Amino acid sequence: MKKVQVGIVGGTGYTGVELLRNLATHPHAEVVAITSRSEAGVKVEDMYPNLRGHYDLAFSEPTLDVLKGCDVVFFATPHGVAMSMAPELTAAGVKVIDLAADFRINDLQVWAKWYGMEHTCPEMMEQVAYGMPELFREQIKQANIIANPGCYPTSILLALMPLLRAGLIELDGIIADGKSGVSGAGRGANVAMLGAEMSESFKAYGVGGHRHLPEMKDKLAQLTGEPVDLTFVPHLVPMVRGMESTIYATLSEDVSQEDLQILFEKTYENEYFVDVMPAGSLPETRMTKGSNMCRMAVYRPQGGSKVVVTSVIDNLVKGAAGQAVQNMNLLFGLEENAGLQQVALLP
Repeated sequence: MKKVQVGIVGGTGYTGVELLRNLATHPHAEVVAITSRSEAGVKVEDMYPNLRGHYDLAFSEPTLDVLKGCDVVFFATPHGVAMSMAPELTAAGVKVIDLAADFRINDLQVWAKWYGMEHTCPEMMEQVAYGMPELFREQIKQANIIANPGCYPTSILLALMPLLRAGLIELDGIIADGKSGVSGAGRGANVAMLGAEMSESFKAYGVGGHRHLPEMKDKLAQLTGEPVDLTFVPHLVPMVRGMESTIYATLSEDVSQEDLQILFEKTYENEYFVDVMPAGSLPETRMTKGSNMCRMAVYRPQGGSKVVVTSVIDNLVKGAAGQAVQNMNLLFGLEENAGLQQVALLP
């Protein structure tokens, strides 16, 4: 069986190296091109010594001629890059998986407002699938472009989906309280992310508006067929990897704690990468570190009117590169968990 020929644009950031790490042991994929304008000519193993012995590649300039020779190209780049190259790549039969936000929001006027630029290829949106396999698996298999979800939307949408599909919660007043490690801010120099600035501290950010909010509201409306009122507040916590989201919603009918547990277990019983924790337990971020797993728990505190779901992922894996590889597997008819069977790291 011929291996899927993979190109990565923007391979020097955290999501780029996570793609390389996950693909290094993938039985059906081979990275043949990895690009970086700033590091062209530098060997991958010199920048990321953890990959020594796995890749005999150097970073190169991102030229269309090279990338057109690939079967799939991952974009681990700033917003705006993938949409500039996607039309030519897809015309050449190359699948595109964008880990940035160029194709995540269907309403391009909303997209332009939040990302501060005009979308350059609106005609491509009909070829796009939102890359959350647990929600859009069949659409992903048929798409030419995959909009890989944001990390917060991954943890939050997976937590809300069973409740929304069962019609058990009000669509008004949903609150998502998210916390992420500093790797979510990327690898670029940023004073606020220095150890002396963020360690031994905890803060909210983006309270007035965060780019992941319109993405989530767009997908929630797609799932329910009507607008969903969601308040989202992200927080920065002093750790490198990991994301925890606690979601609060109002029950629209009387349902027991036991039935909520059964609902979540049945929803995800055949999913490789969603683990519903046993009743009475709670997931921790370290339970998913380095893995493509989302772990969650559901509660009805004190038998009241609220349902609470807590959801944890590794923001760089299930929240980015791992989910992107999961999408690649679906695109090429491979086992969905191929290359993604790493066990989480403890301690």
